[in-house]
Amino acid sequence: MTEQANDHAWLTAVLSGVGVGVHTVDTRGVTVYYNDGAGRLDGLQPTEVVGRHLLDVFPSLSEETSSLLRVLRSQETISHRRQTYTNYRGDEVHTTNTTRPVYAAGRLIGALEIATDMTEMKHLAERVVDLQAARLSRTDARGARGGSGVIWSLADLLTATPEVSRVVEMAEKVAATSSPVLVYGETGTGKELLVQGIHSASPRSGGAFIAQNCAALPGALLEGILFGTVKGSFTGAENRPGLFELAHGGTLFLDELNSMPPDLQAKLLRVLEDQHVRRLGDNKAMPVDVRIVAAMNVDPEEAVGSGQLRADLYYRVRVAALRLPPLADRPADIPLLIDHFIALYNTRFGKSVRALANDARSILVNATWRGNIRELKHAIEAAMIVADGDLIERRHLPAYLLRDLRPVDEGLATSAAGAADRADRADTDGEPLLPLPERLAHSERLWIQEALTNSRGQIGSAAAMLGIPRQTLQSKMKKYGLGQRHRE
Repeated sequence: MTEQANDHAWLTAVLSGVGVGVHTVDTRGVTVYYNDGAGRLDGLQPTEVVGRHLLDVFPSLSEETSSLLRVLRSQETISHRRQTYTNYRGDEVHTTNTTRPVYAAGRLIGALEIATDMTEMKHLAERVVDLQAARLSRTDARGARGGSGVIWSLADLLTATPEVSRVVEMAEKVAATSSPVLVYGETGTGKELLVQGIHSASPRSGGAFIAQNCAALPGALLEGILFGTVKGSFTGAENRPGLFELAHGGTLFLDELNSMPPDLQAKLLRVLEDQHVRRLGDNKAMPVDVRIVAAMNVDPEEAVGSGQLRADLYYRVRVAALRLPPLADRPADIPLLIDHFIALYNTRFGKSVRALANDARSILVNATWRGNIRELKHAIEAAMIVADGDLIERRHLPAYLLRDLRPVDEGLATSAAGAADRADRADTDGEPLLPLPERLAHSERLWIQEALTNSRGQIGSAAAMLGIPRQTLQSKMKKYGLGQRHRE
């Protein structure tokens, strides 16, 4: 076998194994190569396509609607173009195509198309939009308030942390306006709860609340879902309203805004500035009254710096910017959340758990919680499932929490449990019961002291042991007067 034949065999094997359709034609429009991925889209075998003219195999296409034939004429690349056609079996197929001319020695020899199947995703996305439209229509017909899917208010954001309390106060003020809002914080910190709370506290609370995760759909689909389409705007397109139209008079929540393609961010910015939206393929714009609330799980300025977020869009949506800190920075909230989730799952599971054993509570209070409130909630849920009495014990906690305990964590849990036991005994001996904030502060000071002792005064190491940022530890050391005897 010649070297050229070897190269061809390798190339064929590689292209046959990829998960996208690859289709090439020569300058006459006759298929030169057609891989198995394209065959799965079209319901055809490569042998049925190779050597035949494109329009003979796909009669639903034309010189105008076929991106391969258009590129042969224009010799210009078409990127991420939506296409809908009927395959050999009569099935409707939706793809996103990138098509480019192919040259050899400076001469055009054909065109290459890479097609990604979007059929199932498109149908699911449009089904969600249709369901939202139907729900809102039923709500309007009854004249009833609600039906927007909002389940939370700002009162549901539990906190004993001053920083979070200030966020809630700011959210209450922002809710009274129609200005854009940007909420950011790590995954699981409660961003959607805050966003729904803003809608619930706003004059728009009786209107629609529409949520869309910008990372869930590719840009080619997301644009049509947001702005809507008109029949003929692309092959197979129908008249369909977008989320902006459905959210008219209400709130549109765009989660993971930084995942939206930059060109689509520019179109979003134009809608925010003009308060008009134009469906894809339409020549007229319609006014919309929609409040935009966006969320991100990264720092927005870092997203701007890395090119994920357009600076002009950032400056437009940051009119009110609210940051939710990670759970590690709000330890006073952990006991509140634990008790809340126990009550929640008591109702849901029909149980009567009243508390956690001291060692179990200490482990939860001192865990790193990289998944933040969401992770804590799931940990309580898992413990509640296996708890067989009125107390969650250490053995009921998820195995990964116990496995991840470092030796110093074990020591902290033991000493904290001992301190709690002593406090409990003092209470039963008739000593006055300290208020919860004072008891928490006392325990927190003990844990910080022990971590600093175990780390020999190295603040960075102590912060790692406690699972909190260095700056947070330094702030707490200052609060408790522990900053003078320890090294940076």
